[in-house]
Amino acid sequence: MVVIFSPLEQFEVTNLISLQAPIWGYLTITLSNLSLYAVLVFTLVLGIHIVFKGTGSSETKLIPGHWSIALESSFASINSLVREQIGWRNERYLPFIYSLFFFIIISNLVGNTPYSFTITTSIILSVGLSFTIFIGVTIIGLVTHRLHFFSFFIPSGTPLVLLPLLVLIELTSYLARALSLGVRLFANMCAGHTLLKILSTFLYQMFTKSIVMAVVTLIPFALFVCLIGLEIAVSVIQAYVFILLTSSYIKDAIELH
Repeated sequence: MVVIFSPLEQFEVTNLISLQAPIWGYLTITLSNLSLYAVLVFTLVLGIHIVFKGTGSSETKLIPGHWSIALESSFASINSLVREQIGWRNERYLPFIYSLFFFIIISNLVGNTPYSFTITTSIILSVGLSFTIFIGVTIIGLVTHRLHFFSFFIPSGTPLVLLPLLVLIELTSYLARALSLGVRLFANMCAGHTLLKILSTFLYQMFTKSIVMAVVTLIPFALFVCLIGLEIAVSVIQAYVFILLTSSYIKDAIELH
């Protein structure tokens, strides 16, 4: 008998280690799967850039290796995106966008490993990251334009009668950015992982029924493999969309478009 667990259990944040320290009234120190994989992702991002940055085919590294070329290509692509969205004069935001991209893409790809945990499926992390970016973008706009920043909520050529309504709409649309950026990432990753969990459970049951059923199941299993490839592509696309929208929000704050 096969016990079918809920496909949503893979998104639960659980405590792996819990210690009570006699500090400040017995402070409880916990290590959850979310924090563990967050540290793992940070280590992988840092390790990839340290280990593969200078790889090459000679001792002097005159000819870069495949991983080094891949990192340079990624940097060039993100640099081109930042120049197109924010402008070449604002390349000081490139390190943040670059780091953000690799943090999200490695988090998504690590989550595609069986029996692992995807930290971007945690709404606390996704929305928290989105909300932090929203606050940072707002601060950039206020520092750059001061009180003139609030003209962003007043469309040009607006009749005086419609001004209160349009300001309310623009303000609501702007505040929605604090949630939409993170919810988009959270929802897409959760939907894909839930679908794969459901399909893998049914495929496992069909494979264990009989030999004939196992042979017949090879056809839907091939489609399942294609869905895994699609989920990997979604992981990359979501990371790109996240930094694209972040760059767009920074541009709006700088240029008040």
